[in-house]
Amino acid sequence: MNDSAPRLEVAIIEGIDKIPRAAWDALLAPDDSPFVEWDWLYAMEHSGSAARDTGWAPYHLVVREAPRKRIVAAAPLYLKTHSMGEFVFDHGWADAAERAGIGYFPKILVGVPFTPHTGRRFLTAPGVDRAGLINLLGLALTSICEDNKLSSVHVNFCQPDEAAALAPIGFMERLGYQYHWHNAGFATFDDYLNRLKHKRRTAVRHERAAMDEQGVHIRVMAGEEIPDRMFPEMYRIYCSTIEKLYWGRRYLTEDFFDLIRKSFKRNMIFIGAYAGRELIAGAVNLAKANVMYGRYWGCFREVRFLHFNVCYYAGIEHSILSGIQRYEPGAGGEYKWLRGFDPALTRSIHYVSNPDLKRAIAGFLKRERHEVERWIVAGKERSQLKPPPPSDQEIE
Repeated sequence: MNDSAPRLEVAIIEGIDKIPRAAWDALLAPDDSPFVEWDWLYAMEHSGSAARDTGWAPYHLVVREAPRKRIVAAAPLYLKTHSMGEFVFDHGWADAAERAGIGYFPKILVGVPFTPHTGRRFLTAPGVDRAGLINLLGLALTSICEDNKLSSVHVNFCQPDEAAALAPIGFMERLGYQYHWHNAGFATFDDYLNRLKHKRRTAVRHERAAMDEQGVHIRVMAGEEIPDRMFPEMYRIYCSTIEKLYWGRRYLTEDFFDLIRKSFKRNMIFIGAYAGRELIAGAVNLAKANVMYGRYWGCFREVRFLHFNVCYYAGIEHSILSGIQRYEPGAGGEYKWLRGFDPALTRSIHYVSNPDLKRAIAGFLKRERHEVERWIVAGKERSQLKPPPPSDQEIE
């Protein structure tokens, strides 16, 4: 045993505002998404969007070195009283638990509210034993679960090293997929079009032309060029989508949009569709480290092919012009695959305390895994993007 090694303490902190902003952000890597930054989590919680009243009670984990109290690791943690807003769907597990007389809620979620993106869920300082700290946090999570008689712990959209570190202590891995667009060295939108198979290329051109035919023009605004008035407008656009969905729930508040206006404009990309000067639709996106994330979309008027243009084609064109290398438009939708977004593997990892429920879920995950892996391979093999032409070196 190395007596000179610093002693580590794990603590639960209720609310991101009780953790110093600089200490939390010091754990971030350059390629971490904007959704794990202190400002984003603060906006979620302080606005009442991710809060106890909405079923997202924040109880973040931190690891401190004693006696200096320097934070060397952290994880965004929420005590959940439902399964909504997570995008790793465990409603069937909750139903099975209820039928068996097992209380499923509350449960622990390590993840980002309302955001299905893959990234680090266990933030660790540079130069530390990352695997050891993930293991320490994982053991703390299982202890919290068991000591408080909670059903489960869910770490959603995590990284492979996190899943690997947690598997030996009883967590089960779940695979899924999303559709991502990758910039294959495109210089123009036409370069992307020319890589699409003929049928899809014709369809995209037709759908793009439909905007001019219907008198709609689309504008992309990024960072400081976004006028402040756009933020309340985008909130109303977000609400327009929620109100059309019978299962929709309005988590994000107008205060949230105001907070990100003040502290997060640097990462924002708004795409607006206009009929004349009237805003009729829009999409909220974020970008960081050459990745663009599509988040919220809505429209005040139904226009043919409007969704595809605002959420996909405008985002692809902006990515090409800005040098963005990957565009993640969100969860679900084979219609994305038809437009050159290929399936990308996602993973989550789960600890279930009840042994009978754990066995049932393990069987389900094994069957689901085979289906996911088959589609990842098939989706890429049948990609709507043609293979790139051989280089001169390959021809030689």
